[in-house]
Amino acid sequence: MNKQPIGLFDSGIGGTSIWKEVVTLLPYENTIYIADSKNAPYGEKPSEKIIALAIKNTELLISKGCKLIIIACNTATTNAIDYLRKHYNIPFIGIEPAIKPAALYSKTGAIGILATKGTLSSKLFEKTAKEYTSKLNIIEQEGSGLVPLIEAGKLNAPEIIQLLETYLKPMLKFNIDHLVLGCTHYPYLIPEIKKIIGSNVNIIDSGKAVAKQTKAVLNKNNLLNTNSTAPTHLFYTNGNKTILAKFTQVNTITSF
Repeated sequence: MNKQPIGLFDSGIGGTSIWKEVVTLLPYENTIYIADSKNAPYGEKPSEKIIALAIKNTELLISKGCKLIIIACNTATTNAIDYLRKHYNIPFIGIEPAIKPAALYSKTGAIGILATKGTLSSKLFEKTAKEYTSKLNIIEQEGSGLVPLIEAGKLNAPEIIQLLETYLKPMLKFNIDHLVLGCTHYPYLIPEIKKIIGSNVNIIDSGKAVAKQTKAVLNKNNLLNTNSTAPTHLFYTNGNKTILAKFTQVNTITSF
């Protein structure tokens, strides 16, 4: 099993921000990535639909022999991970907005959360927020419209900048000192976000934490690949191959 690949899936290219952290920390692991771009964004779909898509992606990755699956999507994690863990005998790594570190290190007592509707309205998000933020001022903002623009590769287009200014500038009035990115697509917007919020607000995403958790779970289950041969990274998409290649620097991408 140790040479079997790690599987990752997302509603498109956003989860590649997680994939990059995983392959940096675990350079000998083989990976398979599924970009379900045809169904992006997940964040605006009902929970039942999100679970159905997560099942489809999971079964495709299992059919390809994956030893562990990373749900490289906040919305899919918060809506579907409990179901997946209950119904499939394989380790799952989920992704939640990194509320805990923001809450622990906030000095002003105010943190911003930029996430999808599907994440902000989920029971798992509500539970995590209650656990860590009872004494904080939490400014939640739906990032409506951002994912389709990122999927189109428009990372610094005027439309992106206008949306970010609309969503982030009101947060600054509450004196936030941390901004939590609750969607794996959003780290690709960090250069533009920094221009708006300045250097006094810490931006937190889940990439490095997910990579560390993946390594820990592989170790715990004796699944870590210690073979130092060059790994294989396979990418599948039902969307635009050219844009996925741009984000991953991988030339061979298969349609599904």
